[in-house]
Amino acid sequence: MSLDVYLSALHMTEVYWANITHNLNSMADEAGIYKHLWHPEDIDVTKAGELIAPLEEGLALLKSDPERFKKFNPANGWGDYYGLIDFAEKYLEACKENPDATIAVGR
Repeated sequence: MSLDVYLSALHMTEVYWANITHNLNSMADEAGIYKHLWHPEDIDVTKAGELIAPLEEGLALLKSDPERFKKFNPANGWGDYYGLIDFAEKYLEACKENPDATIAVGR
């Protein structure tokens, strides 16, 4: 006879981190991804996998009409069209690699 005892704990592990200027919020909104990026809790998005389709759609829209979105480049030069595309592409890739990851944002 024997006794087995186990203690287990689930520890959250950060699998991705990125930062982007809030100056690009109007551009993101025009592309339909502002709430997905800045306020996912407002649209009940909690898992990375839930961002895949919206980010793909937003990126496709951004890339389809650069001049439409470049007019939202901030006058102060902090952030631009290409920065939002780069940010969204990398975030999308991270979401695809970690679809079950819980989303947390800091504003």
